[in-house]
Amino acid sequence: MAVIIVLSEEALRESDVAAIVNLHAERDTRFHVLVPEDTERSLVTDFIDHLSLGELREAWHELTHRPSPEETRMAADEALATSLRRFADADVTADGAVIADDPIPVLRQAVNSLSADQLVVVTRPHAVDDTFHRDWASRARDDLGLPVLHLYSGTNRLG
Repeated sequence: MAVIIVLSEEALRESDVAAIVNLHAERDTRFHVLVPEDTERSLVTDFIDHLSLGELREAWHELTHRPSPEETRMAADEALATSLRRFADADVTADGAVIADDPIPVLRQAVNSLSADQLVVVTRPHAVDDTFHRDWASRARDDLGLPVLHLYSGTNRLG
């Protein structure tokens, strides 16, 4: 059985789950979903990301509202629950966990303990991190030694 780790910064959309499942439809596959709490987000980076996508309202929201640690934990818990429910709706085996901000140490451990075959990273576009290859997918490629696929949430675009 193949083991695919899915790292997502938000709840996977139905289209995200369908794309991930379709990529692995020819083999028996189990998915392990990880959602970081993301309590250490950079205000400037988030602001630039939204501006680069023309999301003025979201950029303003980033400047005026910083979630509390409790809010970030609740958001991560909900994102994980929603993602797992969507895998179940697709009749696919999946489990997962909410993890700390920096996912690379947890990914390293999960890859080794689960004997993972691949990592799929699902994020929104991040202008600064993607440009300078400091995004999760680039860091994982450099560190983990297994295939890493970076999908942009809700699209058919690869990162």
